[in-house]
Amino acid sequence: MPDTKHDIRPGQSIELLKELHILTRDGRMNQDSRRKLKQVYHLYQFIEPLLEEARAQNENMRLVDHGAGKSYLGFILYDLFFKQKAGGAHVFGIETRTELVDRSRELAARLGFTGMSFLNLTVGQSIDSGLLPPRVDVVTALHACDTATDDAIRFALAKQAASIVLVPCCQAEVAAVLRRNKGRALGNPLAEIWRHPLHTREFGSHVTNVLRCLQLEAHGYQVTVTELVGWEHSMKNELIVARYKDLPRRKPAERLSELIESLGLAELSGRFFTAA
Repeated sequence: MPDTKHDIRPGQSIELLKELHILTRDGRMNQDSRRKLKQVYHLYQFIEPLLEEARAQNENMRLVDHGAGKSYLGFILYDLFFKQKAGGAHVFGIETRTELVDRSRELAARLGFTGMSFLNLTVGQSIDSGLLPPRVDVVTALHACDTATDDAIRFALAKQAASIVLVPCCQAEVAAVLRRNKGRALGNPLAEIWRHPLHTREFGSHVTNVLRCLQLEAHGYQVTVTELVGWEHSMKNELIVARYKDLPRRKPAERLSELIESLGLAELSGRFFTAA
């Protein structure tokens, strides 16, 4: 089995990498694990500049990871960035499954990651919870399924986050509305784009992210969209990064409204329009 010393960054927790199954229990790495570690570092390259920006503004910066699951992302970010910084910077993992929250708490305690907290909350609860600060600096949501990504956006807007990092997944709601309204759209030649069931699903997923980007731009964010890793690993690797720049809001808000109307998605307006 290949040696790992040239693959792992100095100071990284070996025990954490074992818990994430990047390393075997005896500290070794196979080819699949090496590829997984490369993907982890690739994601970190996108997020690290946002963390540096946030920390330059606030030494006690707050990052909230929504739909944290096993808190894979939160642990990696804490290990690579937060634990090496002075001050009171903190990572919050938000998850509704009690068993995963308990497991993350236990692992953080065992690793000595004192700047991490795990909360058993829904998004709605997290917006109003006194366990979270009134403002946060960075919000992440990695592979948050269907409307969970929109919940994370709603939280980020409510908390006036400086940066938002999203990797959406399993988006079905818009496709369902397109499918249901297909008969009414027959007079629109654009409806050919989603006439076939496969196209409905794929177009619905694409449109969902387009609407999210416009929503963020309508709140003054600068948005970039890129590929996280190669498509050979997963088809759910669209990475949306938003930085708050107080940009003009009127035009993206108008485009958002027009697109929703032209595609017959008016019933979803509330999902994409959040008061600025």
